[in-house]
Amino acid sequence: MSLRMTDRTFQAREKDVEKKWYIVDADGMVLGRLAANVARILRGKHKPIFSPHVDTGDYVIVINAGKVRVTGKRYEQKSYFHYSGYPGGAKVRMFKDLVRSNPRFVVEHAVRGMLPHNRLGRRIIKKLKVYPEAEHPHAAQKPEVLTFD
Repeated sequence: MSLRMTDRTFQAREKDVEKKWYIVDADGMVLGRLAANVARILRGKHKPIFSPHVDTGDYVIVINAGKVRVTGKRYEQKSYFHYSGYPGGAKVRMFKDLVRSNPRFVVEHAVRGMLPHNRLGRRIIKKLKVYPEAEHPHAAQKPEVLTFD
């Protein structure tokens, strides 16, 4: 039994991928749903040439990150925990404080958790650009407006 060359599975290569720029307005969107959809675009799962070991995704610009919302009691109760490694080095920051002071962290943290936790994920997250207001410096890339259902 022989395997013909035409029966091979297609595997995308970095040079085969055409990367586009998309812009997403986070105003009034739920944080988790926004992050899941943005992660899908960054990873490239929306493309027919998706390969899990290659960065086939596109660039995403998220504007109005400060106007993202959460459901239920999460606005008051959601917390972000960080431990420095030193005794007494536990840091807890609340969502309601972070969304006002550093909304970029809130969106990046949610998206980062939905990407692979390896060197590919670290490359992919660099294609995410988050801005707390509507202004962004990427007009030269001619981003397409992207809306999620």
